[in-house]
Amino acid sequence: MLRSGLRSYFNNFKGFRREVWILAIITFINRAGTMVLPFLSKYLKENLYFTYGQVGWIMVAFGLGSMLGSWLGGKLSDKIGFYKIMIFSLFTSGILFFVLQYITSFWGLCFGMFTIMAIADMFRPAMFVSLSVYAKPENRVRALSLVRLSVNLGFAAGPTLGGLIILGMGYQGLFWVDGSTCIIAILIFAFSVKEKKRIPLEIGELPAKINRKSIYKDKPFWLLLFTIFIVAMVFFQLFTTLPLYHHEKFGLTEFHTGMLLSLNGLLVFLLEMPIVSITERKKINKIKIISYGALCVALGYFILLIDSWVFILVISIILLSLGEIFTFPFSNAVALNRAPKGQEGQYMGLFTMSFSLAHIVCSKTGLEIIAHFGYQTNWIVMGSLGMLALICSVWLNRMLLSENRIPA
Repeated sequence: MLRSGLRSYFNNFKGFRREVWILAIITFINRAGTMVLPFLSKYLKENLYFTYGQVGWIMVAFGLGSMLGSWLGGKLSDKIGFYKIMIFSLFTSGILFFVLQYITSFWGLCFGMFTIMAIADMFRPAMFVSLSVYAKPENRVRALSLVRLSVNLGFAAGPTLGGLIILGMGYQGLFWVDGSTCIIAILIFAFSVKEKKRIPLEIGELPAKINRKSIYKDKPFWLLLFTIFIVAMVFFQLFTTLPLYHHEKFGLTEFHTGMLLSLNGLLVFLLEMPIVSITERKKINKIKIISYGALCVALGYFILLIDSWVFILVISIILLSLGEIFTFPFSNAVALNRAPKGQEGQYMGLFTMSFSLAHIVCSKTGLEIIAHFGYQTNWIVMGSLGMLALICSVWLNRMLLSENRIPA
C-alpha cells in the first residue's frame, strides 16, 4: 500500500523537460534562501524599533516596488525576452540584499525596499513566460505546480533555518544568505539553460486560446485579478501580522514562528502536485477549485477568534495552506491559458501585480486595524474578505460559462 502510494505520488513528476527541472531547482535554492520576508515585520518592529504605522509604510514601499517590478518584468519579457530579465533580476537583487542590511533609517528603508522589490519582482512574470516556452502544452499546469512546489519546499526549510540564523548570527545573517542564494541560483540557470525564443502556436495548443480583444477589455480576466488580489491580501497576513501575533499573544520565538511557517511549505509540498494531477485527470472546473481555496482562507482567519488555545495556530496554518493549494496554482494556469500568443508577459505581469498590490494593502490594512482595534477585529475583517473572494469566484465561473468558454 505504501509502495503503491509512493509510486503514484512520484508519477506526478514525470514528463517534464530538462529546462523545467532546472527552473524548479533554482527556484528552490532562491526560496530556501529567502529568509528575510517572513521575519521582516518583526525585524522592523523589534530590532529597528519602528512603530506599527512606520512598519506598514515600509511594507507599502515593498509592495509598490513589487508592483512596478511585476509590470516591468511582463512588458520587457514580451519586448526583449524573459531570459535576459530573469538573469538581470536575480543577480542584481542579490547584490542589493547585501546593501539593504546597512540601511536603518525609515526613509532609507522605504526607498531601499522599493528599489530591491522593483528589480527582484521582474523575475516572476519572466519565469511564468519561460514556462510557456519550456513546458509542454499538455503538462503546463503541472509545470506551474512543480515550480510552486519548489517555492514551498524551499519555504519549508527557509523560515526554520532563518529562525536559527537569527538566534545564532542576528538578522544581518539573513541578508547575506538571501543575497547569496539569488546570485547562486541565477548563475546555475545561466550556465545550464540556453535562451529559447517563443515559437508559433505549438501542436496541442488550442486555437481558442487566442483572444483578439485588448487585455483591458477582458472582463473575466480582471475579475480573476480582483478575486486573486483579495485572496492574496488575506493570505499574506501569514507573513505580516501573524508572526507578530505569535509573539505578542502566545510568546512564541522566531524559531517557533519559523516552524509554523515551515508547516505551510511542507503541506503544499506534499499535497499540491497530487491535487493538481487529480483535477487535470478528472477535468475538474478550476474556478470551482479556486472558490474552495477562498473558503479555506476565510476559515483560516475566522478560527483565530478562538484565542485561548495555542494549537489553534496549527489548525489555522493547515486551513491557509489548503487555501493556497486550491487557489494559487489554478489561478496561475487560468491567467496563462487566457493570454494570447505574444502577450503572455503582459497578462502575467498584471497577474503578478495583483499579488504585489495585495502586499501593499495587506501590510498597511492589517497593521492599522491591529493598532486601532486589536487582532480579533483584524481576523474578522480578513475572514470576511475571504468570503467576498468566494462570491467573486462564483461570479467569475458564471461569466466564463456565459461566454461559452470552459474555464482553462
